[in-house]
Amino acid sequence: MTTSAIRSASLARRERQKAETRQAILDAARELFVAEGVEATTMRAIAAKIGYTPTAIYHHFRDKDALIVELCLADFTALGHAMFKIGRIEDPIERLRRLAMAYTDFALDNQSQYRFMFMTSYQQQLKDAAGNMMPMPDEDAYQFLLQTVQEGIDKQLYRPEHTDAVELAQMFWGGIHGIVALWFTHCDDPHITFRDPQQVVRALCNCMLCGAVRNPN
Repeated sequence: MTTSAIRSASLARRERQKAETRQAILDAARELFVAEGVEATTMRAIAAKIGYTPTAIYHHFRDKDALIVELCLADFTALGHAMFKIGRIEDPIERLRRLAMAYTDFALDNQSQYRFMFMTSYQQQLKDAAGNMMPMPDEDAYQFLLQTVQEGIDKQLYRPEHTDAVELAQMFWGGIHGIVALWFTHCDDPHITFRDPQQVVRALCNCMLCGAVRNPN
């Protein structure tokens, strides 16, 4: 192996190790934020969880706010990818059904990420090191939902009283989130018999759409 090849292999190894370390920090931080709360979690606690010194973590993230911003971008991008995978569905009503199931599948398959995004309180805005607002990822799940609902309104698929896309989108989102959140927090409650959350979300969508669209199938 030539000297150049050895250097390239060494650089690739260092970059891989750096990426693995960053991911370990993000995963540990997410778990602690969900379990202990964002305000109660320190960089020292995150470092201790993965066996690093706080100084080592600061080589990767300048402070806790920067760590939270990267977590938000990574997790919301992952949710967006999951929802955009449904592809282009021409009928906005059917697209809404598919979005609901994709959202539910993501939540159930990525509980830690979902709990951090939607069941953990944090005040940090998405700002870069210079304090400038950062755009949401191109795969913005909420905008995809909102555009889908607006398209249905524009095509006069909903009853005439439903003209506010924001209100209607948040009704659907709130209902689905409620089912998911109840499952996460109370599914082991011996006093309540919970149905499978995917089954319940599917039934919820059918009920809501029957009440919202002009000519439900």
